[in-house]
Amino acid sequence: LSAPRLVAAAREELWSKAGKRRLPAARALQLCGEVLAVAAGLKPALLYDDSAAGPAELRRYLARLREAGLAPCRLHVLGMEGSVLLLNPGLARRRLEEVLRAHPAPFMDISAGRQHPALCGSAEAIKSHLAALLAHLRAAETVASGPVSSSEVVPTGWNLCSMAGVLLGYPAVYTFSMEEDGENCLAMMPLRVFTVQASCCRIKDGLRVQVYSFSIPESLCTELKEVLDAWWDDLKDAFSAQSDFVDLGISSEVVSLPAVAL
Repeated sequence: LSAPRLVAAAREELWSKAGKRRLPAARALQLCGEVLAVAAGLKPALLYDDSAAGPAELRRYLARLREAGLAPCRLHVLGMEGSVLLLNPGLARRRLEEVLRAHPAPFMDISAGRQHPALCGSAEAIKSHLAALLAHLRAAETVASGPVSSSEVVPTGWNLCSMAGVLLGYPAVYTFSMEEDGENCLAMMPLRVFTVQASCCRIKDGLRVQVYSFSIPESLCTELKEVLDAWWDDLKDAFSAQSDFVDLGISSEVVSLPAVAL
């Protein structure tokens, strides 16, 4: 693969509207690695929010990656109220199905009215929205053609933070009261931030790609230990089944921030 071609693809297709701002080459290669991680089955989706690019620009970018020699499996571009996600269709559907079957569901309530985060006792409202999203993706699959398909979903009343967290493959996902305008109780709360990386010499020698980054309140880590362990085991299995990445590693650190935006 030609790293300069991969960088040019991102700059020309995704950042052409960014004016004088120039996408750093390192970030362009990182993005390419994240796309490859989705295609390789290491994560169900990635959320693209680096620029003002929408679904059409992302599809053109993916076409350029294929021209450069990066020919991943079929992918799906999902527009969701201004957000753009790139999905591995089969893996994304399986992830939604897993969460819908899970008892208890892996949701952490961080509503602003709470003193501390807590696991959700009931997540029926969220699950109904996940079921609607799953139905949308199944319908999109029936009419999909070509290497990259796309669709737009209208998320009426959905908690987009929770929906995106599920699609991104996080082992546990934040949720909060929709009446609180996204406010939460995480300010100065110790959070354990997990980071998963792997090397991708196929794109560039020495390139470390961040495959996952998510946080869990330190106070909930013990309760979620089995969920985290199962998630890590599944990721290691997926890693063993692909050949684009090597040297999978996970690290974590505890941070406390004056404000946490989701």
